[in-house]
Amino acid sequence: MDIRQNFLEPQCSPARLDIFAVRRAIVDALQTQLPKFRGTVLDIGCGHMPYRSLVLSAPSRAEKYIGVDLKVNIYRKPDLEWDGVTLPLESSSVDIALATELFEHCPVPDAVMKEAFRVLRPGGLLFFTVPFLWPLHDVPHDEYRYTPFALDRHLRGSGFTEVAIKALGGWDASLAQMIGLWVRRRPMSPRKRAIFSWLALPIVRSLLARDELPQLFEESSMCTGFWGTAMRPE
Repeated sequence: MDIRQNFLEPQCSPARLDIFAVRRAIVDALQTQLPKFRGTVLDIGCGHMPYRSLVLSAPSRAEKYIGVDLKVNIYRKPDLEWDGVTLPLESSSVDIALATELFEHCPVPDAVMKEAFRVLRPGGLLFFTVPFLWPLHDVPHDEYRYTPFALDRHLRGSGFTEVAIKALGGWDASLAQMIGLWVRRRPMSPRKRAIFSWLALPIVRSLLARDELPQLFEESSMCTGFWGTAMRPE
């Protein structure tokens, strides 16, 4: 897999209309937090470890990256293996925890959040993302879609403070994402898919260019997903 094209520098092309918006939004969100990164970074549910090079490059001051994932997974061999609940690390042993597109796969999310809290040093930072508008994936290990209110409650109940949650995309990005998912994943012939993908490309690009992120989560707000940070108190 080309990590750079698929995660770090995704292009809005006919073949990537389903994943471009979310991948670009996650990278943009992560980059805003890199100046806060330092010491040891733990990537929980690391998958392909797509953000390793980003985390270990300036403006991040991280010195070590550890990817943890299940022993049996569809991605790659992780640095550390876990059972999906208990992290194989000592308490207060990492400075930053990443949980990108993880919590929706956790049957008991509070247990995983409490583990992230446990392994973080006091003053440590958790960076997370979750989908909101997304099809079933990694079936049958797709458990939840979170609202920002539920995320805040789970994180604070797990001990975190200074919880900040933001949208990955607003109304126009949501429509763009659904169009992209429809043309790339709805059952249809390869010929139709190719035609619809090329027709949808300028529409998706236009919608994403005009998208406005909601600053408040109010009645009838629409979001593609959410990202945020939370702190383990000093």
